[in-house]
Amino acid sequence: MNAFPKFMTHPANRIARSNQATPGVEGYVFDGNNGSQMAFWTCSEDAVSAEHVHEYDEYMLVVQGCYTLCIEGNAFR
Repeated sequence: MNAFPKFMTHPANRIARSNQATPGVEGYVFDGNNGSQMAFWTCSEDAVSAEHVHEYDEYMLVVQGCYTLCIEGNAFR
C-alpha cells in the first residue's frame, strides 16, 4: 500500500502538522456520530515522536513497515 485512497486524504480531514507529535508524519481524522474518532497516519521516513500521553485509549495497526512503542521505558515492537 503506497497511499491511502483519495476519499481518506481529503483536505477537510487533514490534521494540522502543529497538532502532531512526530516530524514527517501526515494525518487525517474522521469523527464518529458517538464522539469516537479514528485517525490515519503515514510516515515516509524514520522518526521519533515526542513523548506524550492521551486521556483515551489508542490502538495502532501498522499496514507496512514497522513501529516501536515505548511505554514507561519498555519497548514493544
